[in-house]
Amino acid sequence: MTTFAEPADAEQLERATQGLTDRGFAVQVVDTAEEARKLVADLVPRDKGVFTAVSETLRLAGISADLDESGDYRSVRAEQGERAVAATPDYIVGSVHAVTEAGQVVVASASGSQLGPYASGAGRVIWVVGSQKIVKDLDTGLRRTWEHTLKLESERIERLYGQPSFIAKLLIVEREHDPERVTVVLVREAIGF
Repeated sequence: MTTFAEPADAEQLERATQGLTDRGFAVQVVDTAEEARKLVADLVPRDKGVFTAVSETLRLAGISADLDESGDYRSVRAEQGERAVAATPDYIVGSVHAVTEAGQVVVASASGSQLGPYASGAGRVIWVVGSQKIVKDLDTGLRRTWEHTLKLESERIERLYGQPSFIAKLLIVEREHDPERVTVVLVREAIGF
């Protein structure tokens, strides 16, 4: 039985890296969340607007705080507030819910605020992805999203707001046309949902 919480093994990580590369994504593999944090700090320019998607991966790695609270970056959240979600930021940094070994990406959302920028609105996209999110195929990626991620996110939201979360919108990214637009930072250790 798949738990969806264990880090991918080296062979599965290599297949996903190759699959993503073949589909037009730039891929960087790091060992730890701290290395991902340092890499993102280097990838995001200080003079460009950056929007951080709500993400446990980013929160746990300290990336959200770096981008939104440090004052070192032009944070869309800090400058314009939570409701002023930019549809076309220079950069968006977030995570995804599943990556297939063939390089497909699955993202679910209750609000959908990150989906437009992920799909085409943002000039550059950076996804930080714990290797436990790597799955065999798209069917397994959708199952992971509905059965695993939604359950954990719902528990988190219920603790904060007294009501469970839900999936209202789902994005499946098959390929990226510009190989410099989307960078996937694969973290060998498990982080996030």
